[in-house]
Amino acid sequence: MFIVTGGAGFIGSNLVRMLNKQGITDIIIVDNLGHSQKYLNMNRLSFSDYIDKKDFPEKISTLGKIEGVLHQGACSATTESDANYLIKNNYEYSKNLLHFCLDNSVDFIYASSASVYGNGNNGFKEDPACEYPLNGYAFSKFIFDNYVRRVYSATEQKSKIVGLRYFNVYGYQENHKGSMASVPFHFFNQANETGEIKVFEGSENFLRDFVFVDDVADVVKFFMESDKSGIYNCGTGEERSFVDMANIFTSLYGNCSINTIPFPDHLTGKYQAFTKADTANLRNAGYGKKFTSLEEGLKRYLTQLKKSNGYF
Repeated sequence: MFIVTGGAGFIGSNLVRMLNKQGITDIIIVDNLGHSQKYLNMNRLSFSDYIDKKDFPEKISTLGKIEGVLHQGACSATTESDANYLIKNNYEYSKNLLHFCLDNSVDFIYASSASVYGNGNNGFKEDPACEYPLNGYAFSKFIFDNYVRRVYSATEQKSKIVGLRYFNVYGYQENHKGSMASVPFHFFNQANETGEIKVFEGSENFLRDFVFVDDVADVVKFFMESDKSGIYNCGTGEERSFVDMANIFTSLYGNCSINTIPFPDHLTGKYQAFTKADTANLRNAGYGKKFTSLEEGLKRYLTQLKKSNGYF
């Protein structure tokens, strides 16, 4: 049995799909549907049960043999200002799940974030010297990574523990994320509604490591099958500008223009202008596949957006 927390969400539902492609359907999805339409993400997935995240901690010990936990559940809004909520939801919940896995020899692969690197002035290597989070969400991921470092190195463990620092992920099934959805998703909706897409002023200078969600799922699959533990970057190792993305999108979409808008005040000082994964540790761990190019990833994603609004 596998457990996927956040399994109704963006990356989580893509991981369930990855498991399904391997013939695995004995999966428990843990999530918080609330008032969202995340349930639509589960329509084409095969799984054995769904448990609300509030009920999960008291039920986990009754579920039987668990082969692995893919922990993707978190509040991922970088604009969330309630630090107490972020600590309880992203940090304390993750600590409890980690200790269950350690106590029961269950493999644990969890979602960290490239946001722990802050403005990236010191680089993007999995090293505390590079880490300086700039918002509450990033801080919640940062302190959990550090907790894992302390706990996992303290004693010999029978569980495999892997943290993946996702860079700028885009792809299928992110409709429920609203303003936090990836730029291509917003481009698609803007193009449909107005015939133009919007980019911030200076976007030619905003360079990001855009990683396609299929590649994220493949990296998770690699670590499921590997004997490696540790914290690893999950990004392409290449930077592209938002202007690049806009130009690629318009060439694929056809019949839409690009409109430049002022940079919003509320993002000043909280916006990563540059990200680029240092992939040395990932490659040294044995992951050798080439990442999907931005051109190819956008082509695949746009095809699915036009076909089914991005759902499986």
